[in-house]
Amino acid sequence: MKGYRLNPNRDFVNRIIEGVQRRNGHCPCRKDESDATLCPCDEFLNTGVCRCGLFIKEEDVNKFMPKEKDETK
Repeated sequence: MKGYRLNPNRDFVNRIIEGVQRRNGHCPCRKDESDATLCPCDEFLNTGVCRCGLFIKEEDVNKFMPKEKDETK
């Protein structure tokens, strides 16, 4: 979807994708399983809201960047 991208936090994305795989392609943060909850779910496609945080607005990328480890300590 234009204006959105995957969350840049790889650890977080990997956990969400594992959840999607466990649920046979359905959103892991939804209780029901229907065509509407296949990832990317209808809610995200229609409103731009990704409850899982897998997809984020491009303008918000910096808010989700993982903190770099300080190698000097």
